[in-house]
Amino acid sequence: MEKKSGECVMKLTILFDNVPGREGMKPLWGFSCWVEPEAGEPWLFDTGSNGRVLLQNARVAGVDLSRAKELVLSHPHWDHVGGLDTVLESAPSVRLYLTETFSRLWVRDLQKMSGGVKVVGEKPMSLFDGVESTGMMAEIGEQSALIRSPAGPILLTGCAHAGIVEIAARATEMAEEPLALVIGGFHLFRSEKWEIEETIEGLSALGVRQVCPTHCTGEQATEMFKEAFGEDCLDGGVGAVVEL
Repeated sequence: MEKKSGECVMKLTILFDNVPGREGMKPLWGFSCWVEPEAGEPWLFDTGSNGRVLLQNARVAGVDLSRAKELVLSHPHWDHVGGLDTVLESAPSVRLYLTETFSRLWVRDLQKMSGGVKVVGEKPMSLFDGVESTGMMAEIGEQSALIRSPAGPILLTGCAHAGIVEIAARATEMAEEPLALVIGGFHLFRSEKWEIEETIEGLSALGVRQVCPTHCTGEQATEMFKEAFGEDCLDGGVGAVVEL
């Protein structure tokens, strides 16, 4: 990633992923990413499927989950919320950002167990400093995070159930400029080759500069992204670190 200031302005570490990566970190189905801006507090996106594994991987990566001030959950599927209890034990004052597809009873209980809960609807909205939600997309009501970075806007996705091109298009409209990076699950592991080709073409047409496909993207799609984007396709997998 090209840096405007010559120094790292943001660091993203994948703490939970079914794609193997760093030695000593356990791959398991699901996704979680730790975000450290140069200015501001670190925060967490999704929690993977297992709290024990999330905590173990965080320790290997040198990440202290108790530092998390904010936690964005993309959608209520088990492979993205399974480590929630562990995060709440480590950071009981963390503020949660959920979608309306989460159970109202669960939201009520989480209000008592955390530093507060903000529920996101269908429209894009600001979450906290430098981070916005795309709003719920597709029937599952998944949200993705648009991060305003000095190196350019970053789109962080959980599973991209609504379609990664559709999500990127909304994020691009929100950012009012092409995305510097799209990172996370692209949900192409069951897609045909022609569908993957259309996805790559769609992201390229939007002007996406770099991609980091992982989690539910699938091996075939990941290889096709590497061929299409070259060095601008960054390696994902558990333990992967992206510095901007």
